[in-house]
Amino acid sequence: MTTTTSLPTRADRTDVTGDPILHLSADGVSLVLDLSGDRLPRVLHWGADLGDPGADELAALRATSIPPIASGVTDLPVPLSLLPEQSVGWLGTPGVTGHRDGRDFSTAFVVDEVRVEHGTDRDGAPVAHRVTVGATDAVAGLALVLEIEMLPDGLVRTRAAVTSTAGGVFTLGGVDLALPVPREADEILDFTGRHLRERSPQRHPFVAGTHLRESRRARSHDGTLLLLAGRAGFGYRSGEVWGVHVAWSGNTRTFAEQAMPTGVRVLGAGELLLAGEVRLAEGDTYATPWVYGSYGDGIDALSHRFHAYLRSRPQHPRTPRKSLINVWEAVYFDHDLPRLTALADAAAAAGVERYVLDDGWFKGRRSDDAGLGDWVVDEDVWPDGLGPLVDHVTGLGLEFGLWFEPEMVNPDSDLARAHPEWILQTGDRLPPEARHQQVLDLGHPGAWDHVFGQIDAVLSAYDIGYVKWDHNRDLIDAGHTATGAAGVHAQTLATYRLLDALRAKHPHVEFESCSGGGGRADLGILERTDRIWTSDCIDALERQVIEAGTGLLVPPEMLGSHIGSPHSHTTGRRHELGFRGATAFFGHLGIEWDLTSATDDERAGVARWVAAYAEHRDLLHHGRTVRADDPDPALRVHGVVSADRREAIIAVVQVATGVWAPPGRVRVPGLDPAATYEVRPLPPGDEVVPGHGDALPRWWSEGARLSGRTLGAVGVQVPNQFPERTVLLHLTAR
Repeated sequence: MTTTTSLPTRADRTDVTGDPILHLSADGVSLVLDLSGDRLPRVLHWGADLGDPGADELAALRATSIPPIASGVTDLPVPLSLLPEQSVGWLGTPGVTGHRDGRDFSTAFVVDEVRVEHGTDRDGAPVAHRVTVGATDAVAGLALVLEIEMLPDGLVRTRAAVTSTAGGVFTLGGVDLALPVPREADEILDFTGRHLRERSPQRHPFVAGTHLRESRRARSHDGTLLLLAGRAGFGYRSGEVWGVHVAWSGNTRTFAEQAMPTGVRVLGAGELLLAGEVRLAEGDTYATPWVYGSYGDGIDALSHRFHAYLRSRPQHPRTPRKSLINVWEAVYFDHDLPRLTALADAAAAAGVERYVLDDGWFKGRRSDDAGLGDWVVDEDVWPDGLGPLVDHVTGLGLEFGLWFEPEMVNPDSDLARAHPEWILQTGDRLPPEARHQQVLDLGHPGAWDHVFGQIDAVLSAYDIGYVKWDHNRDLIDAGHTATGAAGVHAQTLATYRLLDALRAKHPHVEFESCSGGGGRADLGILERTDRIWTSDCIDALERQVIEAGTGLLVPPEMLGSHIGSPHSHTTGRRHELGFRGATAFFGHLGIEWDLTSATDDERAGVARWVAAYAEHRDLLHHGRTVRADDPDPALRVHGVVSADRREAIIAVVQVATGVWAPPGRVRVPGLDPAATYEVRPLPPGDEVVPGHGDALPRWWSEGARLSGRTLGAVGVQVPNQFPERTVLLHLTAR
């Protein structure tokens, strides 16, 4: 059912008691919007479900939320809107920054219309509530459309569109959307990192001032996918927590701010615009990306809302996530048909379902210093084209996949020599090279057409069902060559158009987002891709941290996680197959290892892990991710519980030498407290390397039966493992 309400005009809204307060709720979350007066909507509450408050209680909530006047501040209380404005006295980060030839730097929007809809959808995905606010600032010559949506899973998302309605040019500095959080949110958790070490968590108090995270690389190895704030010490299973995410694959800014002297706290976010990047002539509009807000009692609840939303979309991958082999760390640039077909044979024998040919197949690409931009098959390496390899792979029953890096170009390429004007650059200087490459200006129509045409030709010529789409360098000094203007915003939109066009032309092809690993894992790119490559680091120990952080936003079926070789390419560590297999098991499982060099026992072990993945992936990829707050920092306990809570698989990961030996009982979260579960080790994650003393608890060989209530409150004794080992527990309700 859809209802539409238009608010009265400004002149008609004089009776404050008649002004609306909207209570939006879904899945245990309430959002209360104050639409009194003619200013932009304010949030009276975002957080725990308020039940079904009547109009009188909502009015009382508004009345009891108005603070008294303190010394040294304005004579009236300062309202904080979703798009904060200095014109009402807010002296924190403003929602809109910009100017029209030095004027109109501060907005004062007046609401003209509000539309409220319930139970609708957007692009096929359900929306519980949608509020659309129209406003104008006649003095500044700006019009605003502000959208607020609550999704059925309790996510809140907002975005804004700003239009210039006056003559001249309005140079936009940025548009940030903000959601307030209560005083109880006194600790911040966000993430930093680098290539090969994404999503490293960092915690610190929510103090006065602004904690600002900016990503100016157009990817986010060092950026934070999520910025969280909650009660000090909040964990996976307890403690109120709020978080925001920017669904954008270009430059972003995310901040936690405590304004003084009031102590009002907000989480804000938006696109980071470079100087002069968006200039609005009369009639031009800038639309922000969606800013998502999630609330939960514990990080798991906050995270689940993102997973549930992604799974609700019509384009979310529905078919079983095929196990795959990616040949990069097996062959690198050494492409040789007999070697690659032998690798396909070994993969097929292990039960693998997809084969991905990585970098090195196209013209002049014998190393990483040439060839990017020339997306035609290298006849010197492939005199008969890719057909013989594709036919061999598909003849084995495997799907064939191929690597591209469409947004990049090597100076040593036919494309760069023919069209140097298609390279992003500022003035008459080229940016410093990274990995011997520059960035192709997809905002240039000729460059866009070239890339689309070449990729389309390859996908049309061969039986290809999967594309690994890479993006291996930061956007530095990235100017649009034709105009000299900053080009990251246009580049991001052009990349989206390119992906959209290719998906429309080749709807059977799945696309993976890779950016030197996990540098581009936001909800903007995930609207157009079916998987991310979580990191170029396949070291299973490093992956414990990397996947834990990325998995707060991205569900397991979209997290590429591979079984690497025994000797890690990126860290030099050596790990047993059981540890590598159990780590990859909980994502979208793949292999990144030259199986032709593996022993018979190793290949048999890989086959067991692939078979276990195929057997249990319906649970792994449709269940609810759970994580325990174990007191021992040397243990990581995580897993998946089925939607009906009748089955679960839990990993007990010994990431380091434990504080206690044996480690003691481990609690299992997320189960049905009234159900009785049979608990057994799950092969092949049941192999425990004997350590000092008796490694196995007495129940291990016979199994045990315990209630979900007991497993959650008391737990079960787990094996005494060496560091960098994992065991799997399988729980089934009886």
